[in-house]
Amino acid sequence: MTEIHPFRVDIPQAQLDDLHARLAATRWPDELPGVGWSRGVPVGYLRELAGYWRTSFDWRKQEAEINSHPQFTTTIDGQNLHFLHVRAADPDALPLVLLHGWPGGVTDFLDVIEPLSREFQLVVPSLPGYGFSIPLNGPGMRPSKMAGLVVELMTRLGYDRFGVQGYDLGAWVAPSIGRQAPDRIAGIHVNALLTFPAGEEGEFDGLTDAERARWAAMQDFNDGYLRCNSKRPQTVTYGLHDSPAGQLAWIMEKFKELTDPPEGLPEDSIDRDRILTDVSLYWFTGTAGPAAQVYYEEITAGEWEPVARGTVPTAVLVSRHDKTIRPWAERDHNVVRWTETGRGGIFSRWRSRSCWWRMCGSSS
Repeated sequence: MTEIHPFRVDIPQAQLDDLHARLAATRWPDELPGVGWSRGVPVGYLRELAGYWRTSFDWRKQEAEINSHPQFTTTIDGQNLHFLHVRAADPDALPLVLLHGWPGGVTDFLDVIEPLSREFQLVVPSLPGYGFSIPLNGPGMRPSKMAGLVVELMTRLGYDRFGVQGYDLGAWVAPSIGRQAPDRIAGIHVNALLTFPAGEEGEFDGLTDAERARWAAMQDFNDGYLRCNSKRPQTVTYGLHDSPAGQLAWIMEKFKELTDPPEGLPEDSIDRDRILTDVSLYWFTGTAGPAAQVYYEEITAGEWEPVARGTVPTAVLVSRHDKTIRPWAERDHNVVRWTETGRGGIFSRWRSRSCWWRMCGSSS
């Protein structure tokens, strides 16, 4: 079971027709007047976006762009794994693994593949339960297990040493890769990194006002989606798996909340077709449920045991939306570069064509 097979995205036309029919038949709810986005995605906004998805969005164009990059599948420890493998012109270029988060996938990186592949051998996996890395082969698919699969994937590809970049869920997986294979990792870059107190005496002493504000914001964060995913993932699945409008609303709420500027719409930061490519990928692969299961594994089924401090050199990018607290990050990771932009959201790779090390900016 070590074979690597070529792969191409080819969604049957019947699935596209079914999506369009479901969108046309959406049963739209009423809403309270004057509440805007304060209670969720407004009906008027979502209805217009769903109409665009049904009548104007060109999935075949997006599918062709994905297929312009070499893709493969392989099976590791019984888990199917899909990945892009884009080689640099220089055969000795350092391999770089790019890890997505939720709500994202390999399409997150479409805008940065070309510039990055000038310098790196790129490996962009769909994390288990996402995109075409389905089905999940059973319970227990935590970030640490995902990390082991990625390490084995790089071994299977013949790469002894490589770098790792990840955000959100990918920012959980990337440090775990570093802990499992520290001698093989040249460096780690993360954004949307979550940091937590460890219950140690004095750990709040010396925090800056900005760091205290981030901790307060983390505690006040509207984490309803997280609680639903982590407590009852199978129940959440039914509505999202059966209703494209429901799936669209579920994802668009997070794009609204985690893009910059906060007073704008998601499309002010990220191209609308890029967003709908992401939503379409969740819909066509039916991965709302498997992606939710990952939250259950880490938050509800996970043991949250302390882990040893990472030793791999790690760069941390902190955007306007991130809640990362530096002393806690330095406690858990070997942080060699720390950059705060004061702007941007967690989806920086969607729009930026800068290389990953330039996203760090100047260090401090």
